[in-house]
Amino acid sequence: MKYNNLIIEKKEYMLLKRFMNLSEFYKDRTLAYSMKKLMGELEHAQIVDDFKMPTDVIRFNTKITIDSENGWQTTFTLVTPNESDVKNNKISFLTPMGSAVIGYAEGDTITWEFPSGEQKLTIQKVEQKQRHVNIDSVL
Repeated sequence: MKYNNLIIEKKEYMLLKRFMNLSEFYKDRTLAYSMKKLMGELEHAQIVDDFKMPTDVIRFNTKITIDSENGWQTTFTLVTPNESDVKNNKISFLTPMGSAVIGYAEGDTITWEFPSGEQKLTIQKVEQKQRHVNIDSVL
């Protein structure tokens, strides 16, 4: 891991914590597992102001390219649940893939549980798009 811990922007951290409090109510086993794992990682995360966020760290509205040890590659934008649109490659952080990557940096390798089983992913490219997230519009 490039920065030793996840790095999360303060406002985005608040939003993540709100959704983490609901994780016990998720019925899908893989999603519930992903939320619990992310909760554990957030306990040790570096929480920083927006202007201190490294540009190679995944946050909301970041475009990410990932390679899998199984040979597939995917590119998507990490978004809040209300912006999710799989057809346009906008993946919510409330999916196993979204919760797996948030706070990680370009070059990091992650092992995460997905509906198809555990997979090892490498973050190949991180591109920052729009940075501001209006927390009130999400909940």
